[in-house]
Amino acid sequence: MENRPLKVLVIMGSPRRANTYHAAERIREILQENAPVDWEYVTLQDVNLEQCRGCYTCFERGEEHCPIKDDSALLEEKMHDADGVIFATPVYGFQVSGLMKVFIDRHSYIFHRPRFFRQKALLLTSAGVMGNKDVLEYLDAVARIWGFEDAARAGITSHATMGPLPAYRVRENEEKLQAVAGAFLAALRMGTRSKPGFFDVMAFHIGRAPCDELGERSPADHAYWTEQGWLQKGRRYFVDVPVNPVYHALGTLAEWYMRRQIRKDLREIGGSDAER
Repeated sequence: MENRPLKVLVIMGSPRRANTYHAAERIREILQENAPVDWEYVTLQDVNLEQCRGCYTCFERGEEHCPIKDDSALLEEKMHDADGVIFATPVYGFQVSGLMKVFIDRHSYIFHRPRFFRQKALLLTSAGVMGNKDVLEYLDAVARIWGFEDAARAGITSHATMGPLPAYRVRENEEKLQAVAGAFLAALRMGTRSKPGFFDVMAFHIGRAPCDELGERSPADHAYWTEQGWLQKGRRYFVDVPVNPVYHALGTLAEWYMRRQIRKDLREIGGSDAER
């Protein structure tokens, strides 16, 4: 990368400066011991984000037409400006916190129109007993479909009301945080995009089928994919990186099946765009 501080944005889904926040702070300390880092927190508790209304306007017409006027566009801009984004949340009821879920819902159009292919993601959760694994897997799916390269993830053990952790738990947490900070820093320094995994390639092909076949029925998605060049024949992935040929073959097969199903459904409801 250029000789400038690495820009790291933390999307903090905890309403308190407690376990999740302290884990993020430890990652900051480790990173800043090894590289110049420009670090910023977005504490969702303090951000103006309203509940998604489920009106589909962002899907059908584009996010700029959303009737809710809050800070969602500002948060997207901050993610674009960052080199790396840390998605940090406590585990509430085997899921992300309500704050984090509202944040994800308010940016759900990005599932249709991914855009963060330059940025690296670090996923961070905290739980008293169970739930870290499931929530990390959910955050991984969100981040990767949005375009992020998932560079590292950690689920730490924490207690809200049971007092201090046993020494071995403290050691385990520190080892996890050291490991993810190192992996995150290595990914940030590399800068270039790694080869996409199987999930990433499938997400491209499964996303391309409806964005192409639905055409005028889904104008915002179709226009976005067309502008990006993703609907061109022979395209293998969102960005120009080597793609495993087996992944590509399986993704192409999944895309063919989805296109076939979409065309069948369109005939059932009165004809496809091509018949208009």
